[in-house]
Amino acid sequence: MFAIIWCKIFCLPLSKNIKIKIYRTIILSVILCGCETWSLTHRKEHSLRVFENRVLRRIFEAKKDEVRGKWRRLNHEKLYDLYSSSHIIQMIKSRKMRWAGHVARMVEGGRGEAHIGLWLET
Repeated sequence: MFAIIWCKIFCLPLSKNIKIKIYRTIILSVILCGCETWSLTHRKEHSLRVFENRVLRRIFEAKKDEVRGKWRRLNHEKLYDLYSSSHIIQMIKSRKMRWAGHVARMVEGGRGEAHIGLWLET
């Protein structure tokens, strides 16, 4: 099912701006659902970065080198310069901090102490 959606989005001759909007609104919202409670390991961070780079490379496509005449992939720095938005890991960390702020404010009512303690242990 995911392969069908992937091909419908990234194989069609859509503009890069449309593909970026689809990535930000649909794909990222599905992937980051509930990320506030995740415990990120290096392996998970790596797999999320690989996924993000794969999607961005599909959006921005390979470039043809004028001198050599060969196709080359865009490196990470070029991808993030073209994307001009925060990385997926930065988005997760900012959402976790925002969620921690919400839980910390719940402490005043006495409901959040157990929740914040469980979150800090992971």
